[in-house]
Amino acid sequence: MNTVLDLIVYGSIAIVFVILLAGIYALFRGGDFGRTWSNRLMRARVLFQFIAIVAVVGAVWAKQAFGL
Repeated sequence: MNTVLDLIVYGSIAIVFVILLAGIYALFRGGDFGRTWSNRLMRARVLFQFIAIVAVVGAVWAKQAFGL
């Protein structure tokens, strides 16, 4: 169970990092691509940051509550 929680936490953090890098790329590329994708990627990043925070809090709670 400990490994599953770690995979969920690290996976969600990795997804946020990849979306952040894609957003920075869209910002610096500019043009039609930047206008189309910058806002979408920002929204996706905020959503996945929320999911990552919930995953981290849930993992810490599970480890403390169940001794995992």
